[in-house]
Amino acid sequence: MATTRIKLSSINIDKLNEIINAIKDISMKNGVIIRGPIPLPTKKLKVTTRKSPCGDGKASFDRFEMRIHKRLIDLPSNERVLHSIMRLPIPKDINIEIEIME
Repeated sequence: MATTRIKLSSINIDKLNEIINAIKDISMKNGVIIRGPIPLPTKKLKVTTRKSPCGDGKASFDRFEMRIHKRLIDLPSNERVLHSIMRLPIPKDINIEIEIME
């Protein structure tokens, strides 16, 4: 039986959780058992810059960090469920990949 793997990634954890809850609700209404969401390691992108533009003065730095949260959901391939998931309004800052596996 074929399974469907959904990979979600975003920098906004709240919107990511909203989409995951919507996918859970769709699968529960259709009686499909899902595996997940499985949290994958969070990627932390760090950038350190110097505060002073000219280089003079005290050595003070700004540290910026962006976190990319990732989740994985496995569910059996059901045409009705997949059609409902693809019709969900996905915000622009969420990356979603749907892969059908044998």
